[in-house]
Amino acid sequence: MTEKILIVDDDLDTLRLVGLMLQKQGYQIVAASNGAQGLEMAFAEIPDVILLDVMMPQMDGYEVAKRLRADSRTANIPILMFTAKSQLDDKVAGFEAGADDYLTKPTHPSELQAHVKALLARSSKTKGPAAAPQTGPIEEPGYTIGIIAARGGQGVTSIASNLASALQKSTSSKVIMAELRPGMGTLAIELNLPGSKGLTELLEMPTSDISHENVKSRLVAHPSGVIFLPASNQPKDAALASKVENFEMLASRLNFMARFIVLDLGCGLGAVAQKLIPTLKEIVVLVEPNENALVHARALIDDLLLLGVDQANIRVVANYRLRSELQLSVPQVQEKLKFTIDTTFTPAPELLHQATRLHTMAFLVQNEGLPNQQYAALAKKVEARAPKPA
Repeated sequence: MTEKILIVDDDLDTLRLVGLMLQKQGYQIVAASNGAQGLEMAFAEIPDVILLDVMMPQMDGYEVAKRLRADSRTANIPILMFTAKSQLDDKVAGFEAGADDYLTKPTHPSELQAHVKALLARSSKTKGPAAAPQTGPIEEPGYTIGIIAARGGQGVTSIASNLASALQKSTSSKVIMAELRPGMGTLAIELNLPGSKGLTELLEMPTSDISHENVKSRLVAHPSGVIFLPASNQPKDAALASKVENFEMLASRLNFMARFIVLDLGCGLGAVAQKLIPTLKEIVVLVEPNENALVHARALIDDLLLLGVDQANIRVVANYRLRSELQLSVPQVQEKLKFTIDTTFTPAPELLHQATRLHTMAFLVQNEGLPNQQYAALAKKVEARAPKPA
């Protein structure tokens, strides 16, 4: 059967030239010159691929894509955004609206044909009103929380994974925890997770290839119910921390894949953290209760405020990892930081060791223990601020 391609573009020259180009390759072409007409044609024709311009009057391509994704008849039709807008933010907006691929005008005919063929090859669309249920991104963005510390060795990954577990148990919702620290991953080892190369592969591929499907295929489900994107522990992969655009695209994809997304941002404010932080709903700043660590933590909070983060969206968590009289009390920590401590975690080295031995999170090891209660309390506070599911 000849594949049918719908082209939606208000530029008549583009409609004609692209239409002829693809027609010569044996495709059946249908065309629309505005967004509203494009929707009508899509519902009537149920094409195999839709080429969609962004810059159109009255209804732009982003809105058209959202409406296509919201209708069961067209929810799974591959959409190629075909536009002169080339900034990364424009591409991210296109992917968030539901696009599967993005191509910038002008383009060489062979490049356009390659993109169309690739979309057709991975399309699993079923025609007609009885189309298969949508398995792509959720329609509403999730609630994304970033975990960060001013310096290393303060337990960021442990706090992030346990918070994710507590959220999953409390809400019975889909929760994804991503370890965004290439070359420094610990989750794959501690939780016995396969596929620790997933983050590396996503950072090495072109940003246009970071599709919903490619991200989903690299997520790993843990028996607890939490879904992880672990980082590799191969030191040379740390060089991929400079792939800011890939991290941006990955974060935008994850944002539409779960109700809660917990991001392990590691320590310090590198280029990736600075780019992602303004997009987060909450930021958990992890501090250690000693003099030197608090100097760095206060500087981190100041930098977050300079980045435009609302102070109300910052939670400060004190991690008492050691039983020591040398550590400051909570009132002393608050006085040093000039910031309220939201949650305190007490020392539990034996519990953490047991969790590692069982390849699970400490939150799940002792249902009635104090650490369990502390993580549950933090999860409840996060849940209280997150939008309720429809």
